[in-house]
Amino acid sequence: MPTINPVRFKFMQAIITFMMMMLQVVCAEEEIMCIEREREALLQFKAALVDDYGMLSSWTTSDCCQWQGIRCTNLTAHVLMLDLHGQLHYSYAFNRITGILSQRFIRGEIHKSLMELQQLNYLNLSSNDFQGRGIPEFLGSLTNLRYLDLSYSDFEGKIPTQFGSLSHLKYLDLCGNLYLQGSIPLQLGNLSQLQHLDLRGNQFEGNIPSQIGNLSQLQHLDLRGNQFEGNIPSQIGNLSQLQHLDLRGNQFEGNIPSQIGNLSQLQHLDLSYNSFEGSIPSQLGNLSNLQKLYLGGPALKIDDGDHWLSNLISLTHLSFHSISNLNTYHSFFQMIAKLPKLRELSLIDCSLSDHFILSLRPSKFNFSSSLSRLDLSWNSFTSSMILQWLSNVTSNLVELDLSGNLLEGSTSNHFGRVMNSLEHLDLSNNIFKGDDFKSFANICTLRSLYATENNFSEDLPSILHNLSSGCVRHSLQDLDLSYNQITGSLPDLSVFSSLKTLVLKQNQLSGNIPEGIRLPFHLESLSIQSNSLEGGIPKSFGNSCALRSLDMSGNNLNKELSVIIHQLSGCARFSLQELNIGGNQINGNNLNKELSVIIHQLSGCARFSLQELNIGGNQINGNNLNKELSVIIHQLSGCARFSLQELNIRGNQINGASLWRWKMQRDTFGGEKASLTVGFGDRERIKEGF
Repeated sequence: MPTINPVRFKFMQAIITFMMMMLQVVCAEEEIMCIEREREALLQFKAALVDDYGMLSSWTTSDCCQWQGIRCTNLTAHVLMLDLHGQLHYSYAFNRITGILSQRFIRGEIHKSLMELQQLNYLNLSSNDFQGRGIPEFLGSLTNLRYLDLSYSDFEGKIPTQFGSLSHLKYLDLCGNLYLQGSIPLQLGNLSQLQHLDLRGNQFEGNIPSQIGNLSQLQHLDLRGNQFEGNIPSQIGNLSQLQHLDLRGNQFEGNIPSQIGNLSQLQHLDLSYNSFEGSIPSQLGNLSNLQKLYLGGPALKIDDGDHWLSNLISLTHLSFHSISNLNTYHSFFQMIAKLPKLRELSLIDCSLSDHFILSLRPSKFNFSSSLSRLDLSWNSFTSSMILQWLSNVTSNLVELDLSGNLLEGSTSNHFGRVMNSLEHLDLSNNIFKGDDFKSFANICTLRSLYATENNFSEDLPSILHNLSSGCVRHSLQDLDLSYNQITGSLPDLSVFSSLKTLVLKQNQLSGNIPEGIRLPFHLESLSIQSNSLEGGIPKSFGNSCALRSLDMSGNNLNKELSVIIHQLSGCARFSLQELNIGGNQINGNNLNKELSVIIHQLSGCARFSLQELNIGGNQINGNNLNKELSVIIHQLSGCARFSLQELNIRGNQINGASLWRWKMQRDTFGGEKASLTVGFGDRERIKEGF
């Protein structure tokens, strides 16, 4: 048997002893429980809130350090972090919100017991509902805070001056509360460590205080979408670390201060939609790190011989809005085209004309190959030759916006063949006819085509036939032809194999929708509102398994409600979230029976998805509203209670009390919080729900 070296043995013994000691320390740290007075403070905070979505469901155990949203220090068990941000996820179509996919938030008030958490350095209560209350002044006593986010939480009132005591604060976000008001407190100038300040999307007013120049560590300043006014203080040039400055959409006036040219770290500058005047300062050419620049205003002008723009070689996004003398300087326009990294260019409402653009010969003028998005909307173009010109000077575009001009006439097939990267084309608010769109049928990459408010007067089958004659029928996902004078009825749409959204509202479509027509397999949203369609809804609509939104309101549909709903009882009942058939001539003899049919036909219980149902403004009968209300609620207490948020049956032929609107807060429906709206008449209101 081999002998063990005594020295080696003692060394190994020491290592084992040390490891056991460390294990005991780790175990001891793991056994540290949260401080009882802080636990009680958190429970008081919880008691002042309404938690419809169970965000605080873990707040029951003895160790508050293990609760959701809480982090403690391992050494002393003090609460360091409180993160209870809500969540709100939307669905989108045509870059617009079309519905809510999911949400979770708390509501109520912030209890003063939070003052007990004196070691707190991170507080995030964003995207909740504090129901128009003021921001608590006592938050200013949490002097260890480094991070404070109260954005999108329905606060009102002013910024507490006590926030000036948060000397360690690095991040402050109050954006999106809509009704915060007053001026920026001078005391915020004391926050010498502040790096991020976001006040956008409120109603703040007054001047930017000169004390803003004291925030020497500030990197991000966003004040857009408020009512600030006056001149920008020259002290803003002291913010040497600033990388992001956004003052868009306020009421600032006077000259753009030349001191902005001192902000050598600046990467994002947006001064658009204000009332600045005078010349754009040439000192902006010093901003060699600038990547995004947005300027605009009818009183702003470019000086002859300006070369400052050519110095901004890092620029990737450039937007000029309502700079009316841009159309007099070819040299400045050529300077824009030579920016080597430019990806997005917007020259909106700058009085650009055919003559100005077409006089630039493509052989001597080319945009950078990096340019992928071009917005020339709301100018004075009239000839479709502009499309030909664009295809010769830039062929890598992904997005092109020519809306709000006076364009008409067809363009050659050359445009469709050359623009082989184009995915989004907006030609809204022009005077094109349906036949002019033949040349777009061969843009094989096109996904979105917007042509609202043009001069389409042809029948819909002809327009869609022209468009489907080329490869675009395989790529197109979003098509908007609303607000034209398109006639005819709805043809078979299945040829557009990738189409997800189709908008045909406010046209002159008429007659019955043929029973045999097919919708595209991937179609999610169909809007045919405000036409003159008759009859009912084809059964093929109910077999569209991806359909989430169907709007046929404001037509002349005249079938019985139960028949229409039966037509939608295919696989669409599992996907349909919004159904709007209000403002037709749909009839039904018994409101309770009709609602029962809807819930039965459109439910698959575990997969019931309907969120909004509008059958108002039809000819549905009801005998006794007061009696029927309780039955309606009973009908909605099955599968529908898990999803239905809005029901409108206003403006039908219902006897009984004439009610304008009734809201019920569904505290017990599926454990979720939602608002159910039922309209019945237009003369009285019911103030107490069920």
